[in-house]
Amino acid sequence: MSDSTPAAPAKRPSLLRKAFTTHLYVTVLVSIVLGAVVGLIWPNVGTALQPLGDGWISLIRMLIGPVVFCAIVTGIASAGQLAGVGRIGLKALVYFEVVTTIALIVGLVVVDVIKPGAGVNADPDDLAITGSAEKYISTAENTHWYSFLINIIPDTVVSAFTGHSILQVLLVALLFAISLRAVGTPAAPVVKGINIVGDIFFDMVRLVLYLAPIGAFGAMAYATGAYGWSTLQSLASLVVTFWVTGILFCLTVFGIICRMAGIRVLRLYGYFKPEILVTLGTSNYEAVMPQLMEKLIKIGCPPRIVNLVVPAGYAFNSDGVCLYLGFSSLFLAQAFGIDMSLTQQLALLAVFLITSKGAAGVAGAGFVILAATLPTTGVIPVAGIMLILGVDRFMSTMRGLVSLSGQMLGSIVVSRWEKQFDPTYATEVMKGHTTPTVIDAEPTVAPKEFAAK
Repeated sequence: MSDSTPAAPAKRPSLLRKAFTTHLYVTVLVSIVLGAVVGLIWPNVGTALQPLGDGWISLIRMLIGPVVFCAIVTGIASAGQLAGVGRIGLKALVYFEVVTTIALIVGLVVVDVIKPGAGVNADPDDLAITGSAEKYISTAENTHWYSFLINIIPDTVVSAFTGHSILQVLLVALLFAISLRAVGTPAAPVVKGINIVGDIFFDMVRLVLYLAPIGAFGAMAYATGAYGWSTLQSLASLVVTFWVTGILFCLTVFGIICRMAGIRVLRLYGYFKPEILVTLGTSNYEAVMPQLMEKLIKIGCPPRIVNLVVPAGYAFNSDGVCLYLGFSSLFLAQAFGIDMSLTQQLALLAVFLITSKGAAGVAGAGFVILAATLPTTGVIPVAGIMLILGVDRFMSTMRGLVSLSGQMLGSIVVSRWEKQFDPTYATEVMKGHTTPTVIDAEPTVAPKEFAAK
């Protein structure tokens, strides 16, 4: 008989630890339900919990700028020839424009057919812009169709990171990355250093995500406490119609795109379940950008494509905002008894296609863009935003979910176009049947013509 003693069994992680690591999405879901219950039963308590949600979102936004900068710089540095970067960027922009246009059209068509605003019979003279709507209006007054082009230029390089404009960070990152490639081989250590810094910021976001249940609890408690059943019941048809439209859009439009890419849409959503639940609880899909990028790389999207397409998508691919803009604008027209012709609706669509760009990072972006664009119609009173202000918080959740779905697919579509995406491998990874193997290649240096300098 052997006198050796058996090894002690490995210590299993505690239930609390698992709740915030492997099962974080379950914890977030429970927090959402608890927050809703607290807000509905004790409205004053729910309203007082607003700082929990706002504080968590502020923590995430604090880190998004550096994450985007590092991702863009390392993405361009590892993309080979600059012509390859331009090709990937062009394909991404084509995808963004096509899907956002479809979202706008779907929003308009649904309201044209269902007519949720008919019978409201609102009088613009009876609506006074008060409360938080005044803040949105003041922001909208300085927002024009060309605003995103002007606002893309920061006052200084540093100010691009102190604001909330992803477009400004994109500009600085693009200029910096192109300049690095122009320097050539001597810049290779800088690229490697930025890659390491990017990994550090990704880990910082991962740490902040452990607080997601607290943020989701506070955000949901505030939303239900501040508005409650009375507001929801008064505009229930609007909220329900928009949510149904958003869900069907995610299942049909994105389902068709998934099928063309060779994967199943429901399996994709199951793979990104934690990110979906975080967005559901906080109405903020910026929070999951690093995890989104990591998981896209795990299912086979090349890092150089993900690092370019995802950050750009957060600025130019706001599918949920576009769906909301088409939906809400026509709803308000119906609520005021205004019959907009096809020509007027097409003109409105064209304006929204421009004003919706650069929506990411702007608090209440969909609401601000709506308020800024309504005056251009010449027929829909801007005071109409008061009709939907009370339920905008609940509609913004669906805006975030639709936009997140668009970000999931952007890199997959571009990778498929570049013939660098294997649907079979991606499916096996999403099923959990295959352990993803990602090889992080060393960042490449500039092409020969630059290195020669």
